[in-house]
Amino acid sequence: MAELTYRDAVARGIAQEMARDERVVLVGEDVAGAGGVFKTTVGLLERFGPRRVVDTPISEQAILGAAMGAAMTGLRPVAEIMFSDFFAVCWDLVVNQIAKTRYMTDGQVSMPLVIKSGNGGGLRFGAQHSQAVENWAMAVPGLKVVTPSTPEDMVGLMAAAVRCDDPVLLFEAKGLYSTKGEVPDGEILDSLGTARIRRPGGDATILALGLMVPRALAAAERLAERGIDAEVIDVRSLVPLDTATILASVAKTGRLFTVEENPRLLGWGAEIASLVADEAFWDLDGPVQRITTPHIPLPSADSLEDLVLPSADLVVQTVEKALQQ
Repeated sequence: MAELTYRDAVARGIAQEMARDERVVLVGEDVAGAGGVFKTTVGLLERFGPRRVVDTPISEQAILGAAMGAAMTGLRPVAEIMFSDFFAVCWDLVVNQIAKTRYMTDGQVSMPLVIKSGNGGGLRFGAQHSQAVENWAMAVPGLKVVTPSTPEDMVGLMAAAVRCDDPVLLFEAKGLYSTKGEVPDGEILDSLGTARIRRPGGDATILALGLMVPRALAAAERLAERGIDAEVIDVRSLVPLDTATILASVAKTGRLFTVEENPRLLGWGAEIASLVADEAFWDLDGPVQRITTPHIPLPSADSLEDLVLPSADLVVQTVEKALQQ
């Protein structure tokens, strides 16, 4: 068992799959010689060579065009879009080509492609480099969407994504890159479409994703000191979504809170709130409450970014107020 940073776990997950399957290749800006702008691909060029770890021009369309062609013709590429904000530059390829090719060819052409990207705020990069865009991706039929929150999950979900025959968007929470966690030795393979109960509880269900998971856990510990036993679920996978775990928790606690880095309008929690209203309305003891980033561009000033991103303080205040009503 080794302790790895979240960023090192990205490289370990890719390396595990590249060692296992020679069809796995990595392409993107600065992923080879520089080891990635966020240092998530360090050591891969030295281990696997320049034919399998390829630096590309600064062109998101070129990166995904090459990766899509490679996936269609027998390889299993991992492509990096440096910042998830830059999906806007190549969204046509993602939405109209990558997401639909397997369907439109009746399965004759599969698309075993992973697109990894640094996602979300917390690092003071400002409005054009700090967006959390999981909600963009989950709205597109044909894409699978995952966001690991721990180093171990990063390795296992990366492996599951690489082995999937459908395109997977794997979002790396930029605010978690420096965090550390224990990762077991040997091969790690997780499964897409599974949530994790990070903290069991009986009074309220708190759903969180990516950067918001440790904040939800910190809030739950503080709520426990106030006599509120909160269950924290790490959603991990938005598509497919582990509805069984979520609904079972709501049936137990009667209260649901989502903690979302997305801007409020059409965030992933809105879809889950709709699902729970349809499937578990009579289990609820109060309305679903969403704790989100406001519907504004993310500021770059330290104090302002901290103010708008959901915090453990905000989660505590929201849950405590709701349960007192």
